[in-house]
Amino acid sequence: MRIHMRTVAALAGALALSLVTGCAQGDSVSAGKNTVTYWLWDANQLPAYQACAKGFEKENPGLKVKISQMGWADYWTKLTASFIAGTEPDVFTDHIQRFGQFADLNVLEPLDDLGLDDSAYQAGLAANWKGQDGHRYGAPKDWDTVALFYNQKLVKEAGLTADELGGLSWNPKDGGTFEKTIAHLTVDKNGTRGDEKGFDRNNVKVYGLATAGAGDGDGQTTWSPFTGSAGWHYTDKARWGTEYQYDSETFQSVVDWYFGLAKKGYLAPFTDYTDGANPASAQLASGKAATAFDGAWMISTYYGTKGLDVGTAPTPIGPTGKRATMMNGLADSVTKNARNKEGAKKWVRYLASDECQKTVGGYGIVFPATPDGTQAAVAAYQKKGIDVSAFTEPVTDKKDSATFSFPITDYAADVYSLMRPAMQDVFANDAPVSGLTSTNDQINLILGQ
Repeated sequence: MRIHMRTVAALAGALALSLVTGCAQGDSVSAGKNTVTYWLWDANQLPAYQACAKGFEKENPGLKVKISQMGWADYWTKLTASFIAGTEPDVFTDHIQRFGQFADLNVLEPLDDLGLDDSAYQAGLAANWKGQDGHRYGAPKDWDTVALFYNQKLVKEAGLTADELGGLSWNPKDGGTFEKTIAHLTVDKNGTRGDEKGFDRNNVKVYGLATAGAGDGDGQTTWSPFTGSAGWHYTDKARWGTEYQYDSETFQSVVDWYFGLAKKGYLAPFTDYTDGANPASAQLASGKAATAFDGAWMISTYYGTKGLDVGTAPTPIGPTGKRATMMNGLADSVTKNARNKEGAKKWVRYLASDECQKTVGGYGIVFPATPDGTQAAVAAYQKKGIDVSAFTEPVTDKKDSATFSFPITDYAADVYSLMRPAMQDVFANDAPVSGLTSTNDQINLILGQ
């Protein structure tokens, strides 16, 4: 099947947005007719899926799975290029941020015939992978939430306890106990804390909160726990919204407060983080920051860092009276032009099965999409001495916690290309948050096409 010229043009535009230049490898083309090619980006998960591949091959004699792993930025560059060159894999790990664009470009194969039951997975995960046409384009793979990691040594030196960090609250007016705590954890070059007289915000030795950049248009590990617990939503509908709401007074007041923490010297500045070159985990490990919001996919990184004694706490309670965290979930998708489509669908069905998900969970790297897979992961983390309740409780405790999805709309690449510089301008250059209204208008104009 030839790809339509509109698709080629759009994919070429997406390729231009990639952070790393590269071209697709020929793995898919050179694979034999009895081989299913599968791409993923997380090296930590590679052993788990190699184990799943062995189980799959045992159940399906004659079929082989060839797995290719590459880094995050390189992954998307090569995948996009592979669609243009006709060298795409049979199956690939898909991200909800890219899903809308790929579905619109007609490069994904519908998976309705796999017979997947939405109720077999953690609530909401399966439904996120249905397009506007009602067809399913992704099989649930795993899920993640966000929590507050903290350097236990620095927290102890500040005279704070785990219980105190676990019971923080905030508001956009004075920051609540969260801001007070972040201020107290901040220390300048002279040893003065952020809540003490004489604090020098221009010469900080330890920031109370690490930076993870400006957050682009989703703020997953930056401002989203705050906008979420303030009751704000990205779009007018939970899925396939037609209008973004970055012009909201609630959104802009929260963002203004959040980045205002940097002006006060409590949040590490924008310059401390450049496209992942100095991630929040490194800031915590080096002692440059005391706390950091980060995702469940980073648990092993924090707890596996030599010399870092780390703990976790749930996100703070907001004006709504609840905690909030994004709950994102990856999926496995089959490409429209898969060379071994039948084998590809069998592999995806196996990946989404409880058998494979429990195998993956046993490695204690991610939370698989099925409840049994999640339980296996929790048990594996416990074996390593890691308490992951800060990540799991928001999913099970709907009374005190709220979860929300990554925004799912058309033109995701355009939203990213507009919001990324706009948010960076607010954080790095102190641009007024009111300017986001104009950006929002541009985005909604595109969505309305």
